[in-house]
Amino acid sequence: KNLPSLCTSKLPAGMCLFPQNEVKQIQTPLFILNAAYDSWQVRNILVPGGSDPRWRSCKHDIKQCSAKQLKILQGFRDHFLEAIEAQGDSPTRGLFINSCFAHCQSEIQEIWFAPGSPVLGDKVNTLALFSCLNFVCIQVF
Repeated sequence: KNLPSLCTSKLPAGMCLFPQNEVKQIQTPLFILNAAYDSWQVRNILVPGGSDPRWRSCKHDIKQCSAKQLKILQGFRDHFLEAIEAQGDSPTRGLFINSCFAHCQSEIQEIWFAPGSPVLGDKVNTLALFSCLNFVCIQVF
């Protein structure tokens, strides 16, 4: 009833709840700031609690992941990026996607400015992000 008719006329209503289908209906400028995968996504979406005990260590510390688990994480990331790319280019949309495993890392200043924090060109995350806010920058790292 409250879902966009542009979506429900093309897809079953339940599919219109997924971001990749909803984003296409947004008319206002949109800037996506998201991790391609992070600890919350891994613990709650990819491998929810109790689903596979072999993931217990990996879910809490990416350094504990096996080669097979890292390959699965990479596939999860690739699937996310494919969904983002399927949205197409737009002068009113931009994005800043990284692969920082810390959830809510955009809210924690210590993570953005920490020694060893990822850089984009010669800029730390925060400065690179603000450079992107004019919808020109599309970076994935």
